[in-house]
Amino acid sequence: MLNAPINQVWDKIHDFNSLPDWHPVFVNSNIENNEPSDKIGCIRNFDLKDGGNIRERLLALSDTEHLCTYTILESPFPIENYVATLRLIPITEGDRTYIEWIAEFNCSQQDEESLIENIGDGVFQGGFDALKDILGG
Repeated sequence: MLNAPINQVWDKIHDFNSLPDWHPVFVNSNIENNEPSDKIGCIRNFDLKDGGNIRERLLALSDTEHLCTYTILESPFPIENYVATLRLIPITEGDRTYIEWIAEFNCSQQDEESLIENIGDGVFQGGFDALKDILGG
């Protein structure tokens, strides 16, 4: 939960190309073929601090529902069929925001625990913590 209004949080994260602006794991990002970053189907290509590269396709983006859904096309992680949704939910008491970031994917059983930890703690929780630092916890 963030102690910030939903529109303030959405302004920070809604641009599909803005991950490096608020998330410490990502160092750069660009939208391929110079497409707009809000065009469904556009592909963002970004680098991780550890040197890995990921390409993701935008599947859904809604300013009214405050959500973004995307799929991974290429990544250094041993995953398939990865689809994630980042959604903001208003908490009217105190004008705060609840963040929900979920993902579904397929992987081998031997990689499952480490991937859940890496994605859940490293990516999702890392993003939550960064937003709390930027916008208020």
